[in-house]
Amino acid sequence: MDRTELPTAEDITEAARKAAAACGVKVDSVIGCSGREGRSPINGQVLSTIEWGGPSAVDGAVNSAAAAFVAWRDVPAPARGAVVKRLGELLVEHKEDLATLVSLEAGKITSEALGEVQEMIDICDFAVGLSRQLTGRTMPSERPGHRLMETWHPIGVVGVISAFNFPVAVWSWNTAIALVCGDTVVWKPSEQAPLCALACNALAQQALTEGGYSADISQVVIGGAEAGEALVRNDKVALLSATGSTRMGRAVGPVVAERFGRVLLELGGNNAAIVTPSADLDLTTRGIVFSAAGTAGQRCTTMRRVIAHTSVIDDLVTRIAAAYEKLPIGNPLADGTLVGPLVSGKSYEGFRAAIDKAVAEGGEVVVGGSRELEESGRDAYYVRPAVVRMAEQTDVVATETFAPLLYVMPYETLEQAIALNNAVPQGLSSSIFTQDQAEAERFVSAAGSDCGIINVNIGTSGAEIGGAFGGEKETGGGRESGSDAWRAYMRRATNTINYSGELPLAQGVEFTV
Repeated sequence: MDRTELPTAEDITEAARKAAAACGVKVDSVIGCSGREGRSPINGQVLSTIEWGGPSAVDGAVNSAAAAFVAWRDVPAPARGAVVKRLGELLVEHKEDLATLVSLEAGKITSEALGEVQEMIDICDFAVGLSRQLTGRTMPSERPGHRLMETWHPIGVVGVISAFNFPVAVWSWNTAIALVCGDTVVWKPSEQAPLCALACNALAQQALTEGGYSADISQVVIGGAEAGEALVRNDKVALLSATGSTRMGRAVGPVVAERFGRVLLELGGNNAAIVTPSADLDLTTRGIVFSAAGTAGQRCTTMRRVIAHTSVIDDLVTRIAAAYEKLPIGNPLADGTLVGPLVSGKSYEGFRAAIDKAVAEGGEVVVGGSRELEESGRDAYYVRPAVVRMAEQTDVVATETFAPLLYVMPYETLEQAIALNNAVPQGLSSSIFTQDQAEAERFVSAAGSDCGIINVNIGTSGAEIGGAFGGEKETGGGRESGSDAWRAYMRRATNTINYSGELPLAQGVEFTV
């Protein structure tokens, strides 16, 4: 398959039909019927036509999920884990089907799409183990004959709002953990990826019904902003997990807080790598190119800034530019492609506007910035990833552009480099390339990077599910996936059990009746 030859509408429709049907989606209701059109960024052609649900559909799903929660919360956690284990098995069975849908709807190259589904499989494995480890603590009581302990309990309905760039993985991070914790889930996916969502939910409901449990435990509502707003406002949604822009987070957070709900926000990132004089530049270049150009720059963890020491910056820029010029761009379904399309024309306009602003602020375009495959005549947007050299960190550099645009800036001292790393509103991911142990330790210390993810000698992208994922500042402060992120999906109760036969009060208080 020639990567510069984009597939026809018939090609992508047939691929979507087969993949969705294999996962249990009733394709006749989403392909070739009436409804809202979903287009593939690969060629700009119509891929799906789906009737959207509005606020009433969301409220109905939440009510059903709340009713299902009453029974689901009493199922022993290891038994809930068995359902997630079955979901993981189904994901293994349908890994290629889901990856096909991810490529068709999000434009990811095949290896990245397969990698995203592997993340789903991995989080299911993690959650199954977690289902036997949802432990509280027993603490010593100051009163004789008393036991003091804490227990953890399910919280109810978890609402999930996900973005186009990880159309399946983010749902699984939330859902696998929520299910083993005893919660139910209602998902409002990106409008860009409805087939991915329907396929995932079909597999989740299959796992549930095979185990003898209600399909209402996991639900999906395909819709637009009104559906998302209804999920945010519904006071039966105990936890609202939302992934998207900082602007979206500013709107969601106060609404959920006003109704005293919980919120888990995964928002913008403006991720940097510091490159020190001792860095292995071969390794550094590979790490930067994947982090900056992978997924066509459309990851929240995409590297958007390089802060390089003055002694290595010229050599490094030359190496990055040479790699960028050779990047294979085109059809993400074709072998050898490394950079697929931007999701829309709006993304392309933002990409070009940021480059123009960077030049106006004193930047120099080193490589890239052009539109590729424009001669296809289709509403698809492929670009050559761009590198812009900046003398300092200007306004445009401090603003996230969701496209493959990398700024490179110089520094003299490590303190200056760390200050530049931290001098942006976002705080998601960061990295340092160095062979100096003291520099590495400084970067990961309290006086170093202020991000939620801090890496040494790897890029800013490619987090594993074993560690909690999320960031600080305008990134939202939420944590998903590994570590103790499960606590966000449960409520803590402190229990005091008196078996003494007496009634001593804490702190020596006397109250005799």
